[in-house]
Amino acid sequence: MFKVLNRVITLLALVAVMAVLPLESVSAEEIEFDPFEKSIREISDALDSNQITSEKLVKYYLERIKAFDKQGPTINSFTNINEEAIEIAKQLDAERQSKGPRGVLHGIPIVVKDNFDVKGMPTTASSVALKEAFPEKDAFTIQKLKDAGAIIIGKTNMSEFAASYGRLGYSSLGGLTLNPYNLKRDASGSSSGTAAAITANFGVFGLGTDTSGSVRGPSHVTGLVGIRPTLGLISRDGVVPSSLNFDTPGPIAKSVEDVAIALSFMAGVDENDEQTL
Repeated sequence: MFKVLNRVITLLALVAVMAVLPLESVSAEEIEFDPFEKSIREISDALDSNQITSEKLVKYYLERIKAFDKQGPTINSFTNINEEAIEIAKQLDAERQSKGPRGVLHGIPIVVKDNFDVKGMPTTASSVALKEAFPEKDAFTIQKLKDAGAIIIGKTNMSEFAASYGRLGYSSLGGLTLNPYNLKRDASGSSSGTAAAITANFGVFGLGTDTSGSVRGPSHVTGLVGIRPTLGLISRDGVVPSSLNFDTPGPIAKSVEDVAIALSFMAGVDENDEQTL
């Protein structure tokens, strides 16, 4: 009974917050398809039927990030935004028109915890000590998602170095990530920024890592679905380590179906991670 009541109260709180965050205030242009709270398949179908383009999708999410992440509610879920995201979206739109989609993730904007290597962006683990640490190549999992057509829209704040001590979701680089459902609370940790960003509709789904609850905790407190896969299902190559015996990447999304879709693209054998062999 109390769980149901809490869920109702939480949903009403979200409605109240979103009432002051209208779509019109963050839409740069008129769009026929509203991406708000939509699933991977719904957005993919809209892209396939030309109701929206990946370029418009990316701009939609960037407008929301600009309006709500560093001002207004100041959710503070991102450490870095991908400056090439719009251009990548344009290229994927052109490819869709000329060759057709690569699959269900073609042109889908996603967010990535800032302990994954993404070429062209610093991998900081949300520490100022690593703010200039640019990797030479993508993490194995990032490359798989890019090959599927996903667009990295930005890298998300995390408990610094994925540590479980101190304030969850706080880092020297990104500050404290807030819970979009209740701005007086944090979003747990350590994958706080990813969970907050997906809850706030800053991307379609996101990547986290889990050593001892770092995907599951943030997903729980933000009303999302997160999964800690069996160790070895997803490569850790190109991910800042915390514990080689327990670390594993995992997806965070709005539904079980979205998490399952994301997981299917993330999983794979990688010769650089012996746990996957």
